[in-house]
Amino acid sequence: MSLQTFVEKTWCPGCGNYAILSAFISAIKELKIKPEKIVVVSGIGCHGRMSDYINVNSFHTIHGRVIPLATGIKLANPELVVVGFSGDGDAYSIGLGHLPHAARRNIDITLIVHNNQVFGLTTGQYTPTSPKGFKSRSTPYGSLEEPLNPLLLALASGATFVARGFAGDISHLKILIKEAIKHKGFAIIDVLQPCVTYYNTYQYYRQKVYKLENHDPTDLYQAIKKAMEWNDKIPIGILYKIRKETLDEHVKKPLIRIPETGVDVKNLYRRFR
Repeated sequence: MSLQTFVEKTWCPGCGNYAILSAFISAIKELKIKPEKIVVVSGIGCHGRMSDYINVNSFHTIHGRVIPLATGIKLANPELVVVGFSGDGDAYSIGLGHLPHAARRNIDITLIVHNNQVFGLTTGQYTPTSPKGFKSRSTPYGSLEEPLNPLLLALASGATFVARGFAGDISHLKILIKEAIKHKGFAIIDVLQPCVTYYNTYQYYRQKVYKLENHDPTDLYQAIKKAMEWNDKIPIGILYKIRKETLDEHVKKPLIRIPETGVDVKNLYRRFR
């Protein structure tokens, strides 16, 4: 069974989404996870087509709600591998309020963020991760705001797996995705993903990124230090990884293990007549 669907891909030629899709499918194949055991959730944005292109059970949810939907799926059936795909606008703008709570609850899901620092689907507006001074349709004279540091936020909120990948290095990204899925707890991968149409950063990132070596991923303070590196050099790899109890481990009787029973709602109807 192919993990790719027959749906025609509509991303721009050269889009970093192709690399993320390829890395994810390769990771699933190497982990030998049965397709029926995987659920993919995607949000609104160019990344949202991921749920159309991956041949597994999937949900294409409303803007910014990837995390709560993925959380509900995992709590209902902890036996499933639940992976959310989100963009920087989807995850770090309208959906930002969900990230700290997913991290502190340590729900066992994986969140892969396609961070291209621009709203590409709506033809090029700035996002919370756009650099200061970024000129776009919504900021023609340059953004006045400092960009959000999503990995620093995830670490401060209690995430137990925090990583950064680069869409220009598929083999390395595949390794990160495999490790995130295997991790027991909330895992976030912020993927540096150039937008070839509105913010092509391939050359910029190729000059800046470096792979973490001799790094202790259990050291929170070291992880924070690496998360703050950006201008001269940008680290990619697993910044932080520890094991803690997950929210779903505390749920004694998930929905899948509760037998179906008939419910008589007639009395309830009578009360509100």
